[in-house]
Amino acid sequence: MLKYRVMTKDELLDKAIRRVPDFPKPGVLFYDITSVLTKPSAFRYCIRRMVEAYKDTHFDAVAAVESRGFLFAAPFAQELDLPLVLIRKKGKLPGEVYRCSYDLEYGSAEIEVHKSDVREGKKYLIVDDLIATGGTLGAARRLLEMGGGVATDVFGVIGLSDFNFEEVLKPMKVTTLINFSGQ
Repeated sequence: MLKYRVMTKDELLDKAIRRVPDFPKPGVLFYDITSVLTKPSAFRYCIRRMVEAYKDTHFDAVAAVESRGFLFAAPFAQELDLPLVLIRKKGKLPGEVYRCSYDLEYGSAEIEVHKSDVREGKKYLIVDDLIATGGTLGAARRLLEMGGGVATDVFGVIGLSDFNFEEVLKPMKVTTLINFSGQ
């Protein structure tokens, strides 16, 4: 008699994430979240897990980091009836912005948020697809703080634990659906 092993939902998510060796440079293993988007069951699983993780936590808004963070934050914010604040790369937003520069794993960059979208004293969840060094998310926190906002939590579908992002992002609480190390 044949025995079948049923994969857990976490295993299905793991299997849905494409690994691309030597991208963007030799020796780097890139975890490509776009493959999750091509599998509706994996994408739906991510959104459901986000809702489960935060349904009893009060936030005034969700701040999403360009661009893949938008894809996860938008359905989540809609599900919990929360405003969505977009954090974009430099030069993509019209009007007055807060701007912050930061270091990436492979260089440096700047991000911006509309000043009118950040509210003083309001509590924010920051969402991105992948958390590595925490540089982008730390910059996103600083942007919200420039407008008087308070970023208390960070969510990422993938966490690269070798980069020690939880320590970098303290005191924010960090939640990831899957973590990879030793890559």
